[in-house]
Amino acid sequence: MEEKIELKTHLKFNQKFGRLIEITQTGAKVILDTTKDMAVDEEGLIHGGFTFGAADFCAMASVNEHFVVLVKATECEFMAPIKVGESVEFIGEILMKEKRKVEVRVIGRLQEIKVFEGIFSCVILEKHVLKK
Repeated sequence: MEEKIELKTHLKFNQKFGRLIEITQTGAKVILDTTKDMAVDEEGLIHGGFTFGAADFCAMASVNEHFVVLVKATECEFMAPIKVGESVEFIGEILMKEKRKVEVRVIGRLQEIKVFEGIFSCVILEKHVLKK
């Protein structure tokens, strides 16, 4: 039986912007259930910021250290539109971990369709970024 891993970071992240489904030693899974509040027009197009935010949270959960921060997001691609009522599954995978630096690939899928992919460069800090 696999040991359940508890979330250590971003504990106050609002789940309406991404629900954590799973954490493993090498990644995480987050679901974004889209709502009309995320739409930018009458057609129901979801603003890309919600997509990026859920992907970022997936990257942070994949690293799962108390004081992890995003320092760079590269090669982020928004490959297909997302509309109100759709649920996007984000899967994060740790590509590289070297001391305090971690690189995570996050792929977002709407059923079988890849709608997002990005590489997130993260740093693990010794204390909270806002603490002196």
